[in-house]
Amino acid sequence: MCLAVPVRVLTRDGDWGEVESSGTRLRAALHFVPEARPGDWVLVHAGVAIALLDEEEARESLAFLEELSTPHGS
Repeated sequence: MCLAVPVRVLTRDGDWGEVESSGTRLRAALHFVPEARPGDWVLVHAGVAIALLDEEEARESLAFLEELSTPHGS
């Protein structure tokens, strides 16, 4: 299963940047989102940002992912 995760851009240096989600920071390629700036939300798959998101979309996606990871019926 392939999964892309919303993350916030912390810094940008050319086509690369540091991003963060839920306290986890990583380096991501920002080649496909040249308009992304620090503070923006992007969708990252396999270390590559593939789309720019607005904050509401990002928070809804994170809430959905959190719900999926919560065990039900136990």
